[in-house]
Amino acid sequence: MKNRKLGNSGLEVSEIGFGCMGISFGYGVIADKELSIKLIRKAVELGITFFDTAEVYGPYINEELVGEALEPFRGKVAIATKFGFNFQDGINTGLNSRPEHIRKVAEESLKRLRVEVIDLFYQHRVDPNVPIEDVAGAVKDLIQEGKVKYFGLSEAGVQVIRRAHVVQPVTALQSEYSLWWREPEDKIIPVLEELGIGFVPFSPLGKGFLTGKMDQNTTFDNNDFRSTVPRLSPENLKANMAFVDLVTSFSQRKNATPAQIALAWVLAQKPWFVPIPGTTKLHRLNENLGAAAVEFTADELQEFNFASSKIEVQGDRYSGGSAKMINR
Repeated sequence: MKNRKLGNSGLEVSEIGFGCMGISFGYGVIADKELSIKLIRKAVELGITFFDTAEVYGPYINEELVGEALEPFRGKVAIATKFGFNFQDGINTGLNSRPEHIRKVAEESLKRLRVEVIDLFYQHRVDPNVPIEDVAGAVKDLIQEGKVKYFGLSEAGVQVIRRAHVVQPVTALQSEYSLWWREPEDKIIPVLEELGIGFVPFSPLGKGFLTGKMDQNTTFDNNDFRSTVPRLSPENLKANMAFVDLVTSFSQRKNATPAQIALAWVLAQKPWFVPIPGTTKLHRLNENLGAAAVEFTADELQEFNFASSKIEVQGDRYSGGSAKMINR
């Protein structure tokens, strides 16, 4: 596993990271704790040094799991976590990025992660009620105190990124990006390149769709957040299968799986992109890591991009309620 630098910050991590959310949040099932710890430790053994979690995943239980799993590797891996929400009796009650709350979350996350410093601390979602300068300033104080190493943003827009970067250099932006969600290419990615900020795409496999394991008959449990995703509705799944057909055709040419093609495409975009696919299964972990060995020639990449540009995505990426949390 090769390493990549997230922008100009100096944070160097494995070229493919591990998104830990799905182990205990979002998909309706909480994976077995001991098996999950073994999986995370196996990921380290296989070369992954970048792990992504957040207080909201559970809440709290994902950070606790990641902290226990990675405790033997303290100092050898980078853990990213996030702040930005309020909780009342375990229920997410909305955004909160007030400076005093950021400090409280940092102290609690340090304990759950069993570390002395948080490697990368993201604002999970932009809080319209708190100036981003105040947010960046609060994280800057934590960095100066040695409790945080690097500052990140998630799903932030161009102006928020610029304003935050003036106060405290932003190391990485985490946003959704994949073959079938390329919106960041228009304005976001050029600004990241200009400012020397790394990019951490989440859902690089399109919430599982680009693996080729879904079809128009696929349904999701009510507790699985994908049941609310418009582009994964039965009628849109059918229309969007053109993307799966594309990655499948390339997978056959490259002797790879559709998932590996989709991930390799993300890796091929910029050398400072570090995707964080997630899984609860060892064979999927191995499959994801195999994407690092898939290389496109310039002609193949051009062909791939041209073919994908001709496909129109059907359905939004979030339902109405979730979409309101994306404040750009």
